[in-house]
Amino acid sequence: MRRKKIFAGFAFFAVFASYGTGVITQQDDAKKDEGIPVTSALVRQKCATCHKADDQNRLTRISYRRTTPEGWEETIKRMVTLNGVTLEPAEAREILRYLADHHGLAPEEAQPAAFEVEHRNIDYKYPGDKDTEQTCIKCHSMGRVISQRRTKEEWELLIAMHRGYYPLVDFQAFRRLGPAPTADDSGRAPDTRHPMDKAIAHLTSAFPLVTPEWSGWAATMRPPRLEGRWALSGYEAGKGPVYGTVTITPQGDAGDFTTETSFTYGHGGKTVTRRGRSIVYTGFQWRGKSDDYREVLAIDRDWRRARGRWFTGAYEEFGVDVQLTRIGGDPVVLGVDEPRVKTGASNQEVRIFGVNLPARASPADFNFGPGITVDRIVSSAPDRIVVALSVAREATAGKRALFLAGATGDASIAVYNTIDFIKVLPSSGLSRVGGANFPKGFQPFEAVAFANGPDGKPNTKDDIDLGLVDARWSIEEYAATYDDDDKDFVGTIDEKTGLFTPNLDGPNPKRRNNANNYGDVWAVAAYALMNDPSKVLKARAHLLVTVPIYIKFDQPEVGR
Repeated sequence: MRRKKIFAGFAFFAVFASYGTGVITQQDDAKKDEGIPVTSALVRQKCATCHKADDQNRLTRISYRRTTPEGWEETIKRMVTLNGVTLEPAEAREILRYLADHHGLAPEEAQPAAFEVEHRNIDYKYPGDKDTEQTCIKCHSMGRVISQRRTKEEWELLIAMHRGYYPLVDFQAFRRLGPAPTADDSGRAPDTRHPMDKAIAHLTSAFPLVTPEWSGWAATMRPPRLEGRWALSGYEAGKGPVYGTVTITPQGDAGDFTTETSFTYGHGGKTVTRRGRSIVYTGFQWRGKSDDYREVLAIDRDWRRARGRWFTGAYEEFGVDVQLTRIGGDPVVLGVDEPRVKTGASNQEVRIFGVNLPARASPADFNFGPGITVDRIVSSAPDRIVVALSVAREATAGKRALFLAGATGDASIAVYNTIDFIKVLPSSGLSRVGGANFPKGFQPFEAVAFANGPDGKPNTKDDIDLGLVDARWSIEEYAATYDDDDKDFVGTIDEKTGLFTPNLDGPNPKRRNNANNYGDVWAVAAYALMNDPSKVLKARAHLLVTVPIYIKFDQPEVGR
């Protein structure tokens, strides 16, 4: 009884808080025909107790919103935990699949928010409206907003729900505090609306329920036919490019698949094999799991390519950017192991990765551009060919496309004379202490070599990317606070790989004021040139080591 009273109070406050702000309005006559009918008997059975149905089988709230599988799963979990809905796991999976398929997003709508479901740690700038962005990102990423489509009334009710469940948002973001706005130099009257009212107006216009993209996609949507072998190319921060194959096997005809994956790291040569399972929602949204890695991909309309990210870790900090291409009968070149060759040097071995590569390739089948000669074929196999190259001393520095007769695919190699500088990537990193009460958040770094481009200057647009180098790593103090000695407490970095491991969470009695093990440091890479070991190139990146995330809005079950 107490629980029912508490949530009844929340619901009352959510409605009450909206009065006087203009956020609850009657739908316009032109919008009365909006809404997606719910045809699933299970959804109606489980949801219609609270969500009223009309004569067109439209359910309140549900029929007036579209979002990703992760968005719908979050809603289902909230219904179970807060509103007492009883669901068996199989029922929850069926409801999730129905809502993601019939109340989902079109490919064009999902793509701008892909970073959210792929769990990319990026500095995203919303191009639509600065005021709306500042209102929403006070509490969560903008990706959670732009991955939804709603009617005007639904955007209003979403604001009301925020105010009911989280009353502090009024002071953090929703209400205008401080002095009233004044007119600008144009003489126009100042916009005195509260930030939430500005946001509702923008979101209603930018992300409506009915769009041409969804109308077109919903009319032709079907489970994709993905069975067969796919070529895999990708990149993992700190480890470099990966190449391999994925065999996809359908399990029924509803969009369920199993996978067998094998790939090799170009830098180092390590080979990995995995088995996994996946579900494709809305005809294109691949959600899978193989070993400890989650897979989030978007399948192209022609069912010949897929792009996305595989990731793992407590904070999804480890990941591979992935591209899959359906394999036919023709040879395909995926890439090379080391992306650089030096001028004036001979017998430089390069491994070319691909699929269906010719078993008896000859030097004449290859073309690396002017100044590069293929001296001999060292070895040849269907998935890789090793060639020995000579590069003329006068060869022009820069990127060269790799050509193999009869093969498709994009691959390149860089010609260079000297390595002029290195960079540490990412240029700023984030790690989280843990290991006692919360998991640790690691931060991988990598050192990338560059040659000055034609202008002879570093850090300009024509710099030549020469790929990963094996640097030596260390931590140095970042002078943000006097005498705090962060480098002695925040954690350690692997000397060879550049992987930063944070210290324990919780107070540390060895620190001043019993402080936690957070702080700022530099991650420093040092690379000795092979032709002149006395010359060492250095670069660094800012690393912020902070506290754990105490509340996570993650939906890992969508791929299970």
